[in-house]
Amino acid sequence: MPISFYSTQGEHGCFSNFSRHGFELDGVYWATSEHYFQAQKFVGTPHVEAIRAAKTPKQAATMGRERTRPLRPDWEQVKDEVMRRAVLRKFETHPDIQAVLLATGDEEIIENAPNDYYWGCGAKGTGKNMLGKILMEVRTILRSRLPDEEGKQG
Repeated sequence: MPISFYSTQGEHGCFSNFSRHGFELDGVYWATSEHYFQAQKFVGTPHVEAIRAAKTPKQAATMGRERTRPLRPDWEQVKDEVMRRAVLRKFETHPDIQAVLLATGDEEIIENAPNDYYWGCGAKGTGKNMLGKILMEVRTILRSRLPDEEGKQG
């Protein structure tokens, strides 16, 4: 049975990019994966630090979506990898939420975001669900690092 999430509430709220699970990446601390993701749209500019310093993930998201800022030209090509790096680091950093992710077994993970047909499944369930797919990829990566039954690295 697929596992759906959207907000930071509930058993799988930690799957949200708005969940307060900070991490260090690229030599600095990020309060949430949303902060990191939005800031990467403006790599090499002062906008990165402005977004990193945002008080909330919602504020970081709003700032990242402002088209008055100079979006990096390769954003469409790199955004999935940026998200993958952020999500992986978040779950590597926090054993408690890593356990929640690993406990999902082989279930499909779906970001039930009604207005997002790229990262989520959209209102009709026809979206790409890229965040859900990345969470499942991260789950596979983390599982591959666990010792197997004989204590060898798998």
